[in-house]
Formats: sequence, C-alpha cells, structure tokens
Amino acid sequence: MKKEVIHELELVERIAGGDEKAFLAVFETYFKELCFFVKRYVHSEAMAEDLAQEVFIRIWEHREQLREIRSFRSYLYTAAKNHTLNALKKAARSAAIMGAIVTAYYQGCNTTEENIQSREYQEQLHRAIENLPVRSREIFRLCREQKRTYEEVASLMGISKNAVKNHMVFSMKQLKRTVEAELGISLSLLMAVFFH
Repeated sequence: MKKEVIHELELVERIAGGDEKAFLAVFETYFKELCFFVKRYVHSEAMAEDLAQEVFIRIWEHREQLREIRSFRSYLYTAAKNHTLNALKKAARSAAIMGAIVTAYYQGCNTTEENIQSREYQEQLHRAIENLPVRSREIFRLCREQKRTYEEVASLMGISKNAVKNHMVFSMKQLKRTVEAELGISLSLLMAVFFH
C-alpha cells in the first residue's frame, strides 16, 4: 500500500515537471472511475466522459500546482466534482439558450431565431472540428459522430487504444478552447446536443 502511494506521488511530481508519460499513466489509471463518478451527477455517459477529459486537461494545464497536494486521488475527485457542478450551473444559467437549441434541433422548430442560433452553434462546432489536425479529426468523428469505442477505432485505424485516447484528449482540449472562447458555452453541453 505504501509503495503504491509513493509511486503515485512520484508520478504526480513528474507530471508537475511536465512529464507527459507520467500524465498518461495517471490518466489511464483514473479515467474510467472518474467517468463513473461524474456520471452520478450528469446521468449521461458521453457528457461524463467529456467532463472527465476536461478535468484531466485542466490538471495538465495547471500541473505546477500538483507539487502542493498530498493526495492526488482526493485532489482529482474534488476537481471533478467542482468542474461538474460548475458545468451544471453554467447549463442552468444558459438553460433558455440550450432549450432553444434542443427544441430547434430535435423538433425541427420553425422559429427563425431559434433555427438560426442552432445552426450558428452547429456551424461553429463544425468549423472547430474541421480545424483539428487530419488524424485527430478522423478519430474524433469516428468516436463522436459514429459512436465507435476507442477499441473499435484503434482496430479500424491500426493504432493503439492509447493513441486513440491521446488524440481524443488533444481534440477535446482544442475544441474546448475554441468553442468556449467564441461562443461562451460549455463544450460538453454543446456536444451533448449535437452528438446525442
């Protein structure tokens, strides 16, 4: 038990120093259980996966803060809970906007303003996806648009499951930055509408 803790602390120290392999090792260890944890709040597997990926992206972006923590697991779960609750609050604040998008998207609503807004959001998301590198874009579309598992995509493309995950983490990071900066809407919520 003590060895496990030391090993994890060493990995976390390496992540704080910018070691991507250590980050991927921790990602591999915790991703599935973190998705399960987040799903209890959002009741959607796809949204839980997106939010969990966003948590790991934030941890990587603020990795220097890891030097100050004593328990990575506690830190990770607290970060996931806070990020998920913030996403839900954001969703509640923009409920009217999202409601209009969902209505227009699912029911073919004829309200011109709602249709225009839905189309604009969809076009923005499409542009952001088009701007991804070719390989990442192809993997993203297979996973999200065709709803294939990482294992299926890995087999289809002749690459490892880890490579698929790496491309997806990269894609989510790029899309999150673009969509949230330009639209001010959570990427998870937007994807939940267009990749239901």
